[in-house]
Amino acid sequence: MQGMMSFEFAGYVLDLRRGRLRKSGVDVALRRKSFLLLAYLVQNSGRVLGKDELVAAVWPDVTVSDDSIAQCMKDIRKALGPDGDRLVRTVPRRGYVVDEVKACSYEDEPLIHASSSAASLPDKPSIAVLPFLNMSGSPGQAHFVDGIVEEIITALSQINWLFVIARNSTFTYKNRDVDVKQIGRELGVRYVLEGSVRKAAKLVRISAQLVDTSTGSNIWADRFDGDTSKIFDRQAQIAASVAGAITPWLERAEMERSRRKPLAGLVAYDYYLRGISEIHKFEREANACALSNLYRAIELDPEFAPAYGQAARCYAQRRGGGWVTQREQDVAETTRLARRAVELGKYDAVALCTAGFALADVADQVEDGDAYLDRALALNPNLAIAWLFSGCVKVSLGEPEAAIPRLLHAMQLSPRDYHMSSMQAAMASAHFVAGRYEDANSWAQLAVRGRPVGQLFVSAIAAASGALAGRHIESQRTMQHLRETTPQLRLSNLEGVISYYRPKDIATWSDGLRMAGLPD
Repeated sequence: MQGMMSFEFAGYVLDLRRGRLRKSGVDVALRRKSFLLLAYLVQNSGRVLGKDELVAAVWPDVTVSDDSIAQCMKDIRKALGPDGDRLVRTVPRRGYVVDEVKACSYEDEPLIHASSSAASLPDKPSIAVLPFLNMSGSPGQAHFVDGIVEEIITALSQINWLFVIARNSTFTYKNRDVDVKQIGRELGVRYVLEGSVRKAAKLVRISAQLVDTSTGSNIWADRFDGDTSKIFDRQAQIAASVAGAITPWLERAEMERSRRKPLAGLVAYDYYLRGISEIHKFEREANACALSNLYRAIELDPEFAPAYGQAARCYAQRRGGGWVTQREQDVAETTRLARRAVELGKYDAVALCTAGFALADVADQVEDGDAYLDRALALNPNLAIAWLFSGCVKVSLGEPEAAIPRLLHAMQLSPRDYHMSSMQAAMASAHFVAGRYEDANSWAQLAVRGRPVGQLFVSAIAAASGALAGRHIESQRTMQHLRETTPQLRLSNLEGVISYYRPKDIATWSDGLRMAGLPD
């Protein structure tokens, strides 16, 4: 079995020539040492391997602790999903074993390298993270630079809608001067992330840029500075920052690509993208258009979990914009869509976070919504919108001190996000519930400047917080604009406008709006 190049087990294919693990044609991200450990276990399937043998095989001539094996084993089992413990078994006091492995032969299958022919693009957005340049002037820093890249690959791999090329394939381009268009053809990816790392003393600077391989043009570029104390924690933090920062730019690029397609050629994912694009406009007509596109995506692919979640989110946006005309129907349809998203998307962070937020915000199922958001964050801790929605639900539950760090983390992950004004409005709401009305008003004014005044929730929290902070002229001016855009608004019909769960928070909010000039 040692001479074979590929192995199959439980639907996974371990390709030793390409250095990658795949399932259903999709790369599964693994750190280099974790991949090597799994490869050794698979090559010696059916035999219990002790720790000493594994250390000798994977860490030759290096002294490592038992924690190194334990961490790699944790990575492997996480990559293999719910069946990880069964596929890689622990034999007490003896070691580890992998069973039921089938040796495969791929003698006629070409390797992916610079001389290979073009690979086909997958049916969803695809990205390769290239080895970053070591600008430190010290070869000894290469391990730190490579570690940053591995962490970024792992972070991006947690995004369900993104096809991420495994590290072992992208690192074949290390120290090679290859055009990104060529890399796109060879790896079959639409985007490439490249960058550099400069480390001096206790400071580190990471520069990165996202490139469209079809045109060679830059979509996004930024840099990240920090210190290197607790170096491995810092690697993970930087990776999370990069993954969070580029995600909205990838979404924008995909939306633009979808908009250029003729209607006759649209498929479910393209309708989904068009729907998301309309959601981001935060307008009544755009919201209706978003729902239409998302329902079309569901019609074409009835098991497309994120489409159900985003459709449910449209109803939450409808409530926040003050566009609801038939509340009972909205609640019923939101519940149906969100429950279906959760049912189909048990391991999809986008489906879970949008469904969870909609259930809490529209259907008043706050505890369930909170639980689904926690699950989404466990699946993808770099999903900024999940942190935003989680913060919003914590505010609804009357837990502002739990909400604020979540909202700040969302802003840090995606500082140029479509949803920044929503994050600011949620921060205003958190401080409002905490009784800090001056802070609430400051955040609310930031949100108002980033969003049209006619947005009901944003304007209402600005008016209420301003009134309670003693800024009466300012709050009355905001209320005047709000009543011009929503003339039917009264204290008596506020139900469904805001999702505070505690009666005292609703009462305080009503008092603030009354002080700002909203009639009974």
